[in-house]
Amino acid sequence: MNEADVLRVIVTLIFILMVIMAGAWAVRRSGLGRAGNAQALQVVASQSLGNRAWVAIVEVEDARLVVGVTAQQINLLHTLPPAPSITDGDTGTQQPAAAETSRFTAALSRALKRR
Repeated sequence: MNEADVLRVIVTLIFILMVIMAGAWAVRRSGLGRAGNAQALQVVASQSLGNRAWVAIVEVEDARLVVGVTAQQINLLHTLPPAPSITDGDTGTQQPAAAETSRFTAALSRALKRR
């Protein structure tokens, strides 16, 4: 093998590696590689309480859970009823009402500021 053949092999290997990396990136961005239903668990809202502590509303199937999250553990604080759905007039699809979540976030922020 002369130098031109070695260079051609190296360039080909680099090209193949770049194609593999681009494919992996595309799969990760599209969500095709995720196991299970990606919509089964959804964080609706979260609020920081300080250094590595959060309160979050998590939607799981037909329930909403208010959880407290710290660096060591996660605690269930409250269970909310399922979010009411509103129908989008243009597409006819069901969407969860975000107004109730924003009210909760605003109330939690006010309560934390009073401390």
